[in-house]
Amino acid sequence: MIRRATILAVGRLRGWTADGSEDYLKRLRRYFPVEVIEVPEEDLNRRSRQEVLSSEANKLLKRLPEGAHVVVLDRERGQAFSSENLASRLKDLGLSGNSHVAFVLGGPLGLAPEVLQKADSRLSFGRITLPHALARVVLLEQLYRAAKINRGEKYHY
Repeated sequence: MIRRATILAVGRLRGWTADGSEDYLKRLRRYFPVEVIEVPEEDLNRRSRQEVLSSEANKLLKRLPEGAHVVVLDRERGQAFSSENLASRLKDLGLSGNSHVAFVLGGPLGLAPEVLQKADSRLSFGRITLPHALARVVLLEQLYRAAKINRGEKYHY
């Protein structure tokens, strides 16, 4: 299993997604340290799509942890895993020396090509489009579920 995770995300959570995220972070931190780094979301009404993606990319790339295995959330080109397979993948990463994993989540427009190029792997939660705030809660829940699976603890079953 991985021993440390960083969640690098565009935007700040509010309301029930912030509550859900905090709940899963509290649970997950019993297993390993998790750092959440939020970079500001650009105003979609004042800038072009390319300007927004480029600005958010610059902010994300500056905050990528050195030496971490980088996993980007990419609905279109990412690999979808069952919960069991994700747990196994995270366990394998830890065993192969990649004990720090950084998960990168874009804003409403996704991620710029320069961020996608930094990925060591890509993860998808399927073909549906999730709001980026909800995707973060789903990611945290799945990381928590993976930790429970890898320790043989009840939650998943």
